[in-house]
Amino acid sequence: MKLLLDFFPILLFFIAYKLAGIYVATGVAIVAAAVQVGWIWWRHRKVEKMHLATLGLLVVFGGMTLALQDPIFVMWKPTLVNWLFALVFLGSHFIGGRTIIERTMSHAIDLPPAIWPRLNLLWVGFFFLSGAANLYVVYDFSGFYTAQQALLAAAGVAEIDLATCAEQFTGALLAQCEDTQAAEEVWVNFKLFGLLGLTIAFIVAQGLYLARHIRSSEEEVTEA
Repeated sequence: MKLLLDFFPILLFFIAYKLAGIYVATGVAIVAAAVQVGWIWWRHRKVEKMHLATLGLLVVFGGMTLALQDPIFVMWKPTLVNWLFALVFLGSHFIGGRTIIERTMSHAIDLPPAIWPRLNLLWVGFFFLSGAANLYVVYDFSGFYTAQQALLAAAGVAEIDLATCAEQFTGALLAQCEDTQAAEEVWVNFKLFGLLGLTIAFIVAQGLYLARHIRSSEEEVTEA
């Protein structure tokens, strides 16, 4: 349930993008994230700092996307969120008596003390790799950034709404605009399906890893 709640703004972003383009989708995502935080506060009378940080980054970079009409800013946001989480989780190794992952999960599972730091570092690695994967899709796999810059140069403009290509261009420029839009769509699909898939795969792998150590702990209690 928590995973679905966390991906609620991303899902609405995806739907809005398919219907009206990235700028409308960015505005929808900002509103959805604000509603998400408000709902959590209403239900629990507290909000995790991570949710507030995510909302803050979305407002800043989503706002820059809307103000400057350049989607590259909102495309950077998943990377910055993941890298911020990686930094915070890594910092918990050196600040405080317990890592973040232990504080979060120790009430639900009983693990040997040596496992918690390893598990926390696994989350650090996951967040870092997720952020790097996002940039790879933006700049290399989809080719969006290169295509966008080439289109802007060819059109001689500073900004273009890719959702209205047919209304702005004809001929070669229209084809180039549509190619750039297709590259943008690759990133949007990755943002929903790719990042969600990576998260689910990591959680499953984490469960398999923890199962061994939970069983080991139970066997130690039995032997004692």
